Amino acid sequence: MHSHSASVLLAGLYDNFRLKLGDGGWFSCRAAIIRAGDAYEFDAGGHPLAVLYVEPTETTAEGLAALIQQTREEHGALIGQQSDLSLLRLIYEDAGSPRWVHEAVADLIEFSKGGACRTIDVRVARAVEAMAVQESHKSEMDAEGTRPPSVADAARSSGLSMSRFQHLFKQETGVSYRRYAAWARMRAAVSEVVAGSNFTTAAHAAGFYDQPHFAHEFRRIFGAPASRSLANVRS
Repeated sequence: MHSHSASVLLAGLYDNFRLKLGDGGWFSCRAAIIRAGDAYEFDAGGHPLAVLYVEPTETTAEGLAALIQQTREEHGALIGQQSDLSLLRLIYEDAGSPRWVHEAVADLIEFSKGGACRTIDVRVARAVEAMAVQESHKSEMDAEGTRPPSVADAARSSGLSMSRFQHLFKQETGVSYRRYAAWARMRAAVSEVVAGSNFTTAAHAAGFYDQPHFAHEFRRIFGAPASRSLANVRS
């Protein structure tokens, strides 16, 4: 059982998979959209499963629903019994997909925006983007410098009191600022691993105390050990 700080789309590429939401029971589905902060567990049964994380500044869970069919809501998640995700199958099947996957996924997200009910509050969007800027400049900073801006700094930049900013941030994203900052730090660490760094180097570059701290947080967020999940992941 684990949860994320961004909405996630799960889709069986060829078969259904089993899903468990919160304290509910197991059931079978072809696709599911889990909102940020909601706990879930899945069993792919050994079959390929697409997992797409979407930042709140890109689209909403409702927007992602445009990518799946025959949806119903269960424990806050959107469940689909059918999906037309041939693009994700092609990404999986084509050995050359790393050359075009970025553009393809961007098009997929752009299509989903048509179903989004609303856009994120601009003050929260700026706070999220500030973390992304910090991540993109991580190679120019020391480990301490790569930590996301503090909640006090983010609130000050938004022109809101700290309590009002924290309330607004959770209302807009589904998770607290502190939790989203941890997600941004994890993204930075995974980016380092993808670029070729070992786990220790990636952990320090992203602002984790050490490699065990990174490993613990990875398992808490993704529900699986980093050593196995990132073993063959490279750009």
